[in-house]
Amino acid sequence: MKIGGLSIVLILGIINFLLLLFQLSSGLRWIKVRMTVHRKTGILLFIVALCHAVLAYLTS
Repeated sequence: MKIGGLSIVLILGIINFLLLLFQLSSGLRWIKVRMTVHRKTGILLFIVALCHAVLAYLTS
């Protein structure tokens, strides 16, 4: 499965990495965001990581 020549699993992996960097930087207070934003992006990170893992498992 590809979008614009890139694998969906790769795209989800890049999104996971960016969300993880955001969670880390907001958790360590390098950037200041509200706790609700931090919590909602954490939930989004879990959902995207789960989709990434399921698709990677199904394509292998």
